[in-house]
Amino acid sequence: QRFDCSIFPSVCDWLRLSLLPLPRAPLQSSSLGMSRAVFSRLLAPAQAVLYHFHACETWRELGSLQEWAPWQMRRHLADLARVREERKGWKEGLEKIRNIGISAHIDSGKTTLTERILFYTGRIHEIHEVKGKDGVGAKMDSMDLERERGITIQSAATHCTWGDHQINIIDTPGHVDFTIEVERALRVLDGAILVLCSVGGVQSQSITVDRQMRRYEVPRLAFINKLDRSGADPWKVIDQVRKKLRHNCAAVQIPIGLENDFQGLVDLVLNKAFLFTGAYGEVVTQTDIPAELSSYVSEKRHELIESISEADDELADKFLNDDIITVDDLKSAIRRSTISRKFVPVFMGSAYKNKGVQLLLDGVVDFLPCPLEVRNYALDQRKGEEKVFLSGSPDGPLVALAFKLEEARFGQLTYLRIYEGIIHRGDVIVNSATGRKVKVPRLVRMHADDMEDIQEAHAGEIVAVFGIDCVSGDTFTDGSIRYTMTSMNVPEAVMSLAIAPTCKDSTANFSKALNRFQKEDPTFRVSLDAESGQTIMSGMGELHLDIYVERMRREYRVETTVGKPQVSFRETITERADFDYLHRKQSGGQGQYGRVVGYVEPLPDGYGKKFEFENRMIGQAVPSSYIPAIEKGFLEAINSGSLIGFPVENVRIVLTDGASHSVDSSELAFKLAAIYAFRQCYMFARPTILEPIMLVEFKSPVEFQGSITGDLNRRKGIIVDSLQEGDDCVVRAHVPLNNMFGYSTALRSMTQGKGEFTMEYLRHAAVPQDVQMKLVSQLKKSKDAAS
Repeated sequence: QRFDCSIFPSVCDWLRLSLLPLPRAPLQSSSLGMSRAVFSRLLAPAQAVLYHFHACETWRELGSLQEWAPWQMRRHLADLARVREERKGWKEGLEKIRNIGISAHIDSGKTTLTERILFYTGRIHEIHEVKGKDGVGAKMDSMDLERERGITIQSAATHCTWGDHQINIIDTPGHVDFTIEVERALRVLDGAILVLCSVGGVQSQSITVDRQMRRYEVPRLAFINKLDRSGADPWKVIDQVRKKLRHNCAAVQIPIGLENDFQGLVDLVLNKAFLFTGAYGEVVTQTDIPAELSSYVSEKRHELIESISEADDELADKFLNDDIITVDDLKSAIRRSTISRKFVPVFMGSAYKNKGVQLLLDGVVDFLPCPLEVRNYALDQRKGEEKVFLSGSPDGPLVALAFKLEEARFGQLTYLRIYEGIIHRGDVIVNSATGRKVKVPRLVRMHADDMEDIQEAHAGEIVAVFGIDCVSGDTFTDGSIRYTMTSMNVPEAVMSLAIAPTCKDSTANFSKALNRFQKEDPTFRVSLDAESGQTIMSGMGELHLDIYVERMRREYRVETTVGKPQVSFRETITERADFDYLHRKQSGGQGQYGRVVGYVEPLPDGYGKKFEFENRMIGQAVPSSYIPAIEKGFLEAINSGSLIGFPVENVRIVLTDGASHSVDSSELAFKLAAIYAFRQCYMFARPTILEPIMLVEFKSPVEFQGSITGDLNRRKGIIVDSLQEGDDCVVRAHVPLNNMFGYSTALRSMTQGKGEFTMEYLRHAAVPQDVQMKLVSQLKKSKDAAS
């Protein structure tokens, strides 16, 4: 307005190129389809020119601006070209990323396999074994407890490069007590490797892990490990995958020899043999297929093509028309059918003997999806949780999920999977659950317990940040949107322990440890027994709780006294019962008045909810403002049943009538009325106690099968499956958890130390009447003793 802009065409053109926002119609980053960071970067030079332009008071100053502007314009146009180039290449970058997890039954060789992957990709330069003789231990087992016990307790993240692809890996525990680590890892991964033992085959935790992969729709490869072991039979394992896991699968490799004669593999896709030599199997030699295996290879390759044709129409057409199927045709078909979860390619090898791992890495790159090939959705909280597709573009608004927390040396370490946008060190991000803004002081890429500082991370990557206070499952955005990611499945705790510090001086550290462990692990819960005043910690099993007691001693120097393990019982009702309760209290001044009428009834099996409240009142006998207080009262009442004081579940409460007083009624009055009404009718609904039933799998030599079966009957177990595998028998049974305490010692004595078992939670089921009477009488005795 001050000067004729036509005499400065370069400045005016530049301002138009820069999309300078006008005061009356400001541009928004969301309307341009770009993130705030990119938007600000594009407009910064233009805003600088506008500032100088308005600051010019004389023609001489404007002359200096004319000289300054073209240089700034050239620099800004170069920035624009670079941004366009970055946008153009982001898809190619994401196509080179694989986010995978390695999951299996305990002792199948997951951590050993991860160690070899890191070695062959150049991430580490020495191989150390799980519980190695050198005392170092595997890289991914960073905790002292993991190295001492030879098991994985916490999932660990790392990254490596294979060819021109970046592979982000999460190594997960195999023990059922740490199943939440597998659950939250699979929630954020795009693909997985299911490791199976060539001797043990599909075991109980293999079935659990596969179920978790189905829940989160994760495409997978199978890797049959330990082909060097005595009794290795990969074809038996493939048959079990088909029957027990119900997968359409086929081998993409066959072994050259087994057990002590295991030398290498024949790739059925490439029709080539591979031998692994060198001190650590790092030298891979491609040769022709041995003559004695040529007919067997042809048979297995035909079987592979048939299995893929059942899942892929394009390959099926060529197969039925007897067209020539090239290597590229077969690779493309395997990739399509694997990503669509219609086929599981089976790889083979021996991680411990350094054979087959490089070919498995080729399979990860060739057959598992990149982040763009997995459809991820968020829920838009501003539109009633409307489902929103996340494209994975770095130009979009930031969407990241916090899926794991750890207490590190420098504060809380939060693992993030970035689904869209870019996160920079120093950015301010918003927690969608709380609305709080937090700054990212430090951004790192994890390598087990080592950290590599980075300045930014793009969509599709898995990183960690320091200094963010949140809980597992929180979603972070850049503030321009309010998206949340769907939550993960958290199993119920099945076992409890009373715990207390031996020294009163340790109380502060004791509380600090419990708070930290609860924050890190959603399956670890702490409560206070109202009657005894004891601190009760609950978890997934004896090992789970034992690990936390040991960590408390090592990490916080707190010695504790631990009570006898207690099963997490539940209570439920079996019949409908009516209630009509009037709560009236007059104590001078305003009193309390509230009446509730209705009934309780059991929910049907498999209903999906554990509690349901329905308001079926007609009219306004009770004002609608008091209904939430009534529901809150019933929720509080079901926290402790009248039989043995455990929570009540699978119950529906229906409110049909009531009464209120214009002066004396209040939320507190109706809440208390609901609590007393539930207690009044509870015993008329024929309550029963529920106990956790475990799926237990036993494996021992055949000669001990009779002893194991007899002991199971004494423990009130129900045998559901029994089969023979070579010289061993495998028995699967449903056994009450309350009868399984100390079973490992009993099994060792029965089988001369040759038997083993695994156990996982199955369901809660009603206890027999004699057990219920015994539990009720035990509670009564303990109360009498306390009084």
